[in-house]
Amino acid sequence: QNKMLCCYISSHLLIISLSFFSGCRAEENVTQPTEDVMVVEGQPTTLTCLFVTTSQSPSLFWYKQLANGKPMFMLRRDRFGVGETATEFKDRFDARLNVTAKSVPLTIQRVQLSDSAVYYCALRPTVTTGYSAPLQKL
Repeated sequence: QNKMLCCYISSHLLIISLSFFSGCRAEENVTQPTEDVMVVEGQPTTLTCLFVTTSQSPSLFWYKQLANGKPMFMLRRDRFGVGETATEFKDRFDARLNVTAKSVPLTIQRVQLSDSAVYYCALRPTVTTGYSAPLQKL
């Protein structure tokens, strides 16, 4: 299940779009309750990602994709351990994996116009360093 959505920017209001890569197996998927999120610049927002997996120790990933760009790895959250956050996202972006609620919401503090993008939630890595061929036809 893949959905690509547009994002819109105005002077102080932006819409952040969510899109999700699911796992290849039928028992794994991620879903979004809300597709477009309207946010006032400077305010915080939370993007929801709900997942289903049979794994007892899932890893969840968040990616950001700007228009005409490749998805950029933002962060990984694991059931055990602290996970990993890319350097450029450590300041204002955070996510907490809740295995009981099967969610990994992404919180963005002090939203900026540059945050307007498509955000991907994934149950497994979808971007590999050095991979030059298209990962997904959108």
